[in-house]
Amino acid sequence: MERVFTPLDCLLPAGNLKFCLLILNQPLNRGHFHCLWSKAALRACADGGANRLYHITEGRQDRFLPDYISGDFDSIQPEVKEYYKLKGCELIETMDQDLTDFTKCLQILQKKIEEKGLQGKHKLQVDTGLEGSWCGLIPIGSSCDSVTTTGLRWNLANQVLKFGTLVSTSNTYDNSGTVTIKTDKPLLWTMAIKL
Repeated sequence: MERVFTPLDCLLPAGNLKFCLLILNQPLNRGHFHCLWSKAALRACADGGANRLYHITEGRQDRFLPDYISGDFDSIQPEVKEYYKLKGCELIETMDQDLTDFTKCLQILQKKIEEKGLQGKHKLQVDTGLEGSWCGLIPIGSSCDSVTTTGLRWNLANQVLKFGTLVSTSNTYDNSGTVTIKTDKPLLWTMAIKL
């Protein structure tokens, strides 16, 4: 079954797209944050991202509790880690130093995505005017053995996406306003947003 999404629908007031929100140790835009948080189906922080969440919600942290925080916990501030632990947030320690906290958090997210059955064929509406110029598709956890797209400048035709071979991180749109993606395994969709 093909699902139709407008990825930046999540930033529009009337948008109803459900997605997973992963907060990294990067600056957060307060306006976008509140909109994204309120619409996310799953909310996670990668290690130091928990610091960002804690500080942007200062005074109201108990209303913004992530579903889980993962990483080796070398970036999270001790008081932030203790706060979320006391509030019952799941802390998933991942000590593998060969992977980044972002990659480790994505691996956990992949399991949750598979549990909810969010794979297959998707149609993305990319004509809101909020889209930046670049976009990309990144395999999560393992290779994707069959990926086919339309609506991109460099489309894929039943191709394998795998780190070390082909990863579509620097693509753009063909100006049709619609991107279709058919995949056999989970992919991470990335895109620029005009601020």
